[in-house]
Amino acid sequence: MSPPYPLILNLAVALGIGLLIGIDRERRKGEGPGRAAAGIRTFTITSLCGAIAVIVGGDLLLAVVTVGVFAIAGLAYWQARSQDPGLTTEAALVATALLGGLAIHEPAVAAGLGVIVAGLLTARTAIHRFVRSVLTEEEVRDGLIFAAATLVVLPLLPDRAIGPYGALNPRTIWIVVVLVMGVSALGYIAVRIVGARFGLPLAGLASGFVSSVATIGAMGARAARNGNLLRAAVAGAVLSTVATFVQLVVLLAATSTATLTALSVPLACGGVTALLYGGVFTGMALRHKVEQQDEVGHAFSLRSALLFAALLSVILVASAALEDWFGNAGVLAVAGLAGLADTHSAAISVASLVASDRLGAQDAVVPILAALTTNTLTKAIFAITGGGTAFAIRVIPGLILVIAAAWAGARFFG
Repeated sequence: MSPPYPLILNLAVALGIGLLIGIDRERRKGEGPGRAAAGIRTFTITSLCGAIAVIVGGDLLLAVVTVGVFAIAGLAYWQARSQDPGLTTEAALVATALLGGLAIHEPAVAAGLGVIVAGLLTARTAIHRFVRSVLTEEEVRDGLIFAAATLVVLPLLPDRAIGPYGALNPRTIWIVVVLVMGVSALGYIAVRIVGARFGLPLAGLASGFVSSVATIGAMGARAARNGNLLRAAVAGAVLSTVATFVQLVVLLAATSTATLTALSVPLACGGVTALLYGGVFTGMALRHKVEQQDEVGHAFSLRSALLFAALLSVILVASAALEDWFGNAGVLAVAGLAGLADTHSAAISVASLVASDRLGAQDAVVPILAALTTNTLTKAIFAITGGGTAFAIRVIPGLILVIAAAWAGARFFG
């Protein structure tokens, strides 16, 4: 049922927005002659003015009121510029007028935005410290690159099949690249926040979102340098494989839900096995102190992301061609070879064939598991070359169990 007095409820939302934002500004305005010009009463009245303007004169009167608020805010800033050069209060005052007007048409949206504005104002100290002391220049640059890839490049790409065999959809390819960049960034952020306080296992799990193969090599190098960290490094190496399965789930869900459904049991079996095997070493690893390490650098590699897009495009075309020439056997060969370098690109290329009705969902299971298998071979090579015998004889059995569990899931439950 619709509320009996929607206008009153919308005005209540406008009132709440003004009070919410005004409370923070009142706490920060100070006292005496040097106090700020706007507090809780000013913000509340400003929000109500925006709402009343929409009710009485529509959007045109709201624009007039907003210009008036902007003029008053500008005058207040000019008078107080010697004491406080900031524009936060003045900008918040203008935003409050607009939110008050928005509350009449879209109260839910206005309320949400009001909470966001109030949250930004309240978290001023934490935000300033994060931007000035925690973020590095490389991380800021990576954030801008990710924003450009998501908000600028993605909308401009055509959403249609092009290229040989109609195998390439630029927007689909770029969505996958953005997802890979985003997941890698999340793993990097986790390492930055946690550091080494909880040992190498958790760091390995988080770093696996960037690259499980690279993580195994790095953990092996750590174990080779310090034998006391062998169990912790093994736990981190095997747990990084969990990230491989999580990424596959996310990417397959974005590309072909039918493929994800067909692979749900094998992926679950492999992921749980990796988690259990890593957990055997994690219990011992968490008892060891790990030297503090700052994981500062790039959240992701733009070059790697572009190479991923290129590799994915080549694999898509090659898979479509071989599938056209030789049937499913061609797809299996390409996926297996591609898996030596990257599981995800091979899996996405096969899932894309399913999404375009070039391949059945059940027919995609074996090629994707073949890519996982050949990628496991690459991980084993990194374990041997990076960590030596002691590290390899502990990591490789875990990798074998993981891939065997995935195949068993496909064999008995597929």
